[in-house]
Amino acid sequence: MKKWLLICCIILLLAACGQKEVTAQHQGSKGTNAMNEQFIGKWEGTIETPNGPLPIIIDLKKESGTLSVPAQGLSNFPFQSVTYTGDKVKVSINLNGSAIAINGTIKNEQIEATFQQNGAKFPLILKAYKKQPVTYDTLKIPVQNGNLTVAVEKASTSPSPVALIIAGSGPTDKDGNSALAGKNNSLKMLAEGLAQQGIATVRYDKRGLGDNQALLTKEEDGTFDQYVDDAVQIIQTLMADKAYTSVHVIGHSEGSLIGLLAAQKTGVASFVSIAGAGRSLDEVLLEQLKGQLAPKLFNESTNILTALKQGKQVKNISPELQALFRPSVQPFLISLLKYQPANELAKVKSRVLLVQGTTDLQVKEADAEALKKGKQEAKLLYLAGMNHVLKKAPADRAKNLATYADPSLPLHEELLPAIEQFIKNEK
Repeated sequence: MKKWLLICCIILLLAACGQKEVTAQHQGSKGTNAMNEQFIGKWEGTIETPNGPLPIIIDLKKESGTLSVPAQGLSNFPFQSVTYTGDKVKVSINLNGSAIAINGTIKNEQIEATFQQNGAKFPLILKAYKKQPVTYDTLKIPVQNGNLTVAVEKASTSPSPVALIIAGSGPTDKDGNSALAGKNNSLKMLAEGLAQQGIATVRYDKRGLGDNQALLTKEEDGTFDQYVDDAVQIIQTLMADKAYTSVHVIGHSEGSLIGLLAAQKTGVASFVSIAGAGRSLDEVLLEQLKGQLAPKLFNESTNILTALKQGKQVKNISPELQALFRPSVQPFLISLLKYQPANELAKVKSRVLLVQGTTDLQVKEADAEALKKGKQEAKLLYLAGMNHVLKKAPADRAKNLATYADPSLPLHEELLPAIEQFIKNEK
């Protein structure tokens, strides 16, 4: 089940739009309130919101500064103002009409701060920014409306097999991190781990997100079929490259459906589904909403999904359901609801591996069984204790969700070997 369906809203509605910088104010170099020069530079931290941690980066300068939220595609958004007084800093940001304030004190080489937006306050610890080493090359692939930027992890040997890794739903980036759930680096670990074992990997931010934000500027223009077409273009590019002996697809969560549809169209050597839904979106969504919504809202959701499945948009949506069914997302939902994953998997001619974790809170074993029924010859592998972000986690909901924002945790120890063996067992 999809992360963006689990969380109906996020407090930080960030959108990259132009904003003029306002000159900073700071005390002179003389006197007791002289500005602490340690402020100047890049800082990173995590806002502890009720919906989970959200990593941010701020760049403090004497006369200005910027805010970045990588998971939401916001990059170098200018401050409205910044004021330094001794060991204290005050930042003001006007983000698309939303007032944001960051007030902090530098202490022990870190900034202890509060992040305030429209009256809500959240604790924030900022530490000196450490640039993450880039282990991959980038490649631009022509797609509809422009070029798709993808990350290529080269294998330890060449030529080699190559696997395209497709991320899940909502704002989930190429590394498996989400603005809604946090940073876990699951797909980054998977890509790098396979490359170390002699299997090159390619992963990417879907259009409208991260590196490929410019490919989708209006939500209402996005469709699920665009995602499939993008994956097909990547696969065809890889198939034409003599550096690869074979091409494989690995789809996680919603990426499973994208991947199997792309596999149908291209005839890849193998397809791996990790935590892929085996039932249509309306069935999965209603199963989840039944325990979360009042009867009236649940009935409304049922009627909305029925209409969308028939290709009809719904104009009047209750405020409580806007996050799920807002008009701008309905074209995407309509394009997704027409697919029944198990039926589509039956059309895939490639070898298929179905991987399902037993402590997955979002996709259940029933989905894996449904996919298996769609293609009986597929191999089904249950990994005991693996959750939706591919980490070892207990069934306890709070402890399980805590792993979504912990990049220090390794992948489930059986995942990488199983996928490596399946891909290399080429026939």
